[in-house]
Amino acid sequence: MTVYGYLRVSTDKQDCDNQKIGVEALAEKHGLPIESWIIDDGVSGTKEPEKRQLGKLLKKIKLGDVIICSELSRLGRKLFMVISILEHCMKVGAKVLTVKDGYELGDNMQGKILAFAFGLVAELERDMISKRTKACKISRPFSRPSQRQKEPKTRLERQGKENQEIVKTRDRKGENRPNDGNKR
Repeated sequence: MTVYGYLRVSTDKQDCDNQKIGVEALAEKHGLPIESWIIDDGVSGTKEPEKRQLGKLLKKIKLGDVIICSELSRLGRKLFMVISILEHCMKVGAKVLTVKDGYELGDNMQGKILAFAFGLVAELERDMISKRTKACKISRPFSRPSQRQKEPKTRLERQGKENQEIVKTRDRKGENRPNDGNKR
């Protein structure tokens, strides 16, 4: 039996220290000495496991091995990806332990149900983070040069822009008010 500690952070600005402390504490609590650390540093959980260090780990795990990670979202951010990873672990007879929730996911009904539920939550969380990030970028439209308004290129576009400016100017001066029948 080999015990692996798995750590993953999405950006280079994050570090694995807190995850490592939690994984070490859980391993000690279960009397499991961690023999190898697998670290995906600055790698998105949406990236396929084969393109991460996790993929190498999944290829070498065997019956009785244990993977300890801080939470299921560290394994992946997509439901079917997490289910696939856990299914692979169950097929080879390996267990996955999570620090934050204290789950032991193996080849049992509880493990299968929890794998599905937490994989779904991880995917929803990733979608919410993505939407918040995009909303923040939209609320600051001129923060990037690529999002600046483009100058009109055709003669018709330039004429339309000039007409819009004329209307705006007349609105400010009060010249575009509805005709009330009185001449000024």
